Amino acid sequence: MFRRGYEVAGVRHEGLISGYVLQTELGDRLCRDYERPFEAAVVLLPTAPLTEVIQALREAPRVFVRILGQVGGMITRADLQDPPVRMWLFGLVTAIELRFHDLIEAHLPEAAWAQYLSPERTEKARLLLAERSRREQHPTLLDCLQFADKGQIIARDETLRKRAGFPSRRRADYAVKLLEGLRNNLAHSQDIVASDWDTIAVIAANLERVIDLMYPD
Repeated sequence: MFRRGYEVAGVRHEGLISGYVLQTELGDRLCRDYERPFEAAVVLLPTAPLTEVIQALREAPRVFVRILGQVGGMITRADLQDPPVRMWLFGLVTAIELRFHDLIEAHLPEAAWAQYLSPERTEKARLLLAERSRREQHPTLLDCLQFADKGQIIARDETLRKRAGFPSRRRADYAVKLLEGLRNNLAHSQDIVASDWDTIAVIAANLERVIDLMYPD
């Protein structure tokens, strides 16, 4: 039986799953005549971290999971749309934004960061500050900046850029743009595989650097 949307099915031999077939390759012969061995595919352990899964999916359209000594599951990029993965990614992007906030607050106090933003962006933050204050909240002006604003400040201040681990302003601008796009698509339940796959892959490949940014020594 083909799982809906996957077009892949396992093949059993003497009760054990011995290989798999692709729906697009099936003809008039027996299913076993079209069987593909798992040895030619990527097979991961159930303890494989999510980063390893994402890296494997960069090279293959699907990966299989070995359970109790035999293949018992399959993962494709489409599975990255599931809530646990989306929450994991959103948590990482949020943590990066919080780290940007802390860096700016420590290095550019008293709104000294405003020099790196247009008057329109700063005014938008002031309007939001006024509205949140009206609701008896107690944010700072920095709290009212958007993710893109904080990224722009990081990219344009050399000290902050170096502390954030970006080798150049261009690289910082590019990274912030990708992260902002992923964050927006996660927040609005959009397809992240079609639009943000490269960003997801880069985050997975550089997770140690991301963690170092969030939790510096």
